[in-house]
Amino acid sequence: MSAPRLRKLFRLTFHQNGQVYELYARKVGSGELPGCLSVEELVFGSRSSLVVDPSEEKLKAEFDGVSRLHLPLHLLLRVDEVRQEGPARIVGETAKVLSFPGVGGPEKRA
Repeated sequence: MSAPRLRKLFRLTFHQNGQVYELYARKVGSGELPGCLSVEELVFGSRSSLVVDPSEEKLKAEFDGVSRLHLPLHLLLRVDEVRQEGPARIVGETAKVLSFPGVGGPEKRA
C-alpha cells in the first residue's frame, strides 16, 4: 500500500487596497487573462475549530462564492508552495511596499 498523495497547497501574498493579503489555494497557474495569475480552490481554516479568527472570517466573506481569482502580477509579492495551511489573513499595511515603476503606482507629473 502506498502513502497517501498530498495535494499541493500554495500561500499567496499580495497587496490590495493598501493592505497585504495572505491566502491559501490548491490551484495556481497562468490564467486566461494576460498579466494575471489564476487562483482556484481557496482554502480557509477548519470549520470544526472552536476558536474563530475574525480576520479570517472577514476574508471568507470577501471571497465567498469566488470560484476563480485573477490576480494581476504586479500585485503579487510572493507565491510559496507549502506543506501546511495557515490562517488566511490581512498581514498589514503596504506603506513599505513599492509598486514597480510605471505599473499601478502613482504617476509623477512634471
